[in-house]
Amino acid sequence: MKLLENPPANLFFTGKGGVGKTSSSCAVAVALADKGKKVLLVSTDPASNIDEIFGQEIGSEPGPITGVSGLSALNVDPVKAAEEYREKVIGPYRGVLPDVAIASMEEQLSGACTVEIAAFDEFTKLLGDSQVTQTFDHVIFDTAPTGHTLRLLSLPTAWSGFIENTASGTTCLGPLEGMIEKKDIYAASMNALADETKTVLVLVSRPETAALNEAARTSVELGHIGVTNMSLLINGVFTAAGEDDPIATALARRGGDALDAMPEALSVLDRVDIPLRAKEVLGIDSLREFLSGEVAPAAEAETLAGPLPAGLEDVIDDLDRDGQGVIMTMGKGGVGKTTIAARMAVDLAARGHDVLLTTTDPAAHVAAAVGDLPERLEVDQIDPVVEVEKYRDHVMETTGAALDDDGRALLEEDLNSPCTEEIAVFQAFARTVDQARDRIVVLDTAPTGHTILLLDAAEAYHREVNRLVGDVPEAVSKLLPRLRDPDFTRVFICALAEATPVHEAADLQKDLRRAGIEPSAWIINQSLAPLDVSDPVLKARKAQESKYIAEVMNEHAKRTVLVAWRDGEEAGEAAEQERGSNAA
Repeated sequence: MKLLENPPANLFFTGKGGVGKTSSSCAVAVALADKGKKVLLVSTDPASNIDEIFGQEIGSEPGPITGVSGLSALNVDPVKAAEEYREKVIGPYRGVLPDVAIASMEEQLSGACTVEIAAFDEFTKLLGDSQVTQTFDHVIFDTAPTGHTLRLLSLPTAWSGFIENTASGTTCLGPLEGMIEKKDIYAASMNALADETKTVLVLVSRPETAALNEAARTSVELGHIGVTNMSLLINGVFTAAGEDDPIATALARRGGDALDAMPEALSVLDRVDIPLRAKEVLGIDSLREFLSGEVAPAAEAETLAGPLPAGLEDVIDDLDRDGQGVIMTMGKGGVGKTTIAARMAVDLAARGHDVLLTTTDPAAHVAAAVGDLPERLEVDQIDPVVEVEKYRDHVMETTGAALDDDGRALLEEDLNSPCTEEIAVFQAFARTVDQARDRIVVLDTAPTGHTILLLDAAEAYHREVNRLVGDVPEAVSKLLPRLRDPDFTRVFICALAEATPVHEAADLQKDLRRAGIEPSAWIINQSLAPLDVSDPVLKARKAQESKYIAEVMNEHAKRTVLVAWRDGEEAGEAAEQERGSNAA
């Protein structure tokens, strides 16, 4: 494998959610350690599952991986990092400033942006401060899904510019002193990212059009921030064992067509293909097998006892009767939230409802998922660039109108903070939910970690909006009550019949319930269980699904829906086929 022949000190694995970044990064980490290297594996993903892959708890400090000499790993815990960051900023002022001032600072540092910058601080320590990683030959980063990763990687430049151009003593992140003292580390981080002798970014994709397009977009955007040292890893390349299984033939053909039409931005990169595995990548042995190029079919598991869950048509029938409100699809990246949302929207519009389909996920492709736009369906996307401009103009026209020149200059500086994007997108999200009073709004939401931060941060955003604008829009003040109202909002948790998607979805459900939001159903997507397959790899994967379907039905979901894997990616086509394909 060329990636292992002469690897640099830092390796980043990034790509669309669900493409196998974690499996790939863990496998490469094990391979390098097996070659005698000292390796540190770092997850900066809020939805990390390296604990499950290695079968041991991974802490926030480097710890040895059992069974792999020379390999250590750590999880950057964004919530814990935020708590430590918050106390580091506020602690020196306790007992010095009045209690009301301390309370104000705590409120100011309670939003999602604080979580992001705190996790980023941990990231820069590893990448920009050689003293932290000097005992390791390689540091491997298992990064978050693409949209978050691009933001994370561009922050060194963003924050450096913000520090240089901000004259006031505080920002939405609190006092500037804590940021200024790390300016050199931020700069070193960006230099290390752009230095091909120190860093390679591995774009991970599946042999699927959407994933390859996302990887191409990532490569272009990384180039814009000066990072051009990239390679490509295609995970899950499937070759049918013969021509007797039409499902296997269709799966292999679709993958081959996607690779043949690969965007030019990717075709020039060094490339590694990893075959589709018959069994899950869990444990050291499976990680060592991952890069071998061989496929060993797994032993078949027992089939699911009892009938399979109902199909998506049953849920759409219920939504059809309700006629209005919000429908949200949530779950780990790569489980098909966008496709499920599009199918629901297309079918409900076909039944005569006015439907708005939109997304808060910067990596989503709702328009492509719909295909030909049916009547009564509107497709939209919350564009962060547009929303930031609208929000900035509104603040300057309202709050800024009453300020003198110096005051307006300070306000403009505050609005240059990266936090502004989060606030602007949040308000757009609230306005979109508000439209569900007289039609159906289908929201394809961002991956789990971002979504939970978005929902949990509502009160913090209320305060931040009030600080800048002086009042809270009605749509924002009503958002959480609406999300908690099961007659107004239906939340569907999407997963695959695999270990990590199911367990992360279970964690998501716990978080939702703590926020007072009860999921309507779980949707197990892209399942082989309802299909008749004979290819040995697909048979093994189908058999493996049964224990996870049973786990969802028996331990997690009040209602379970099963959606079969299908040939064809357009939701419009899927809506037409839904009644027949889910009858089983």
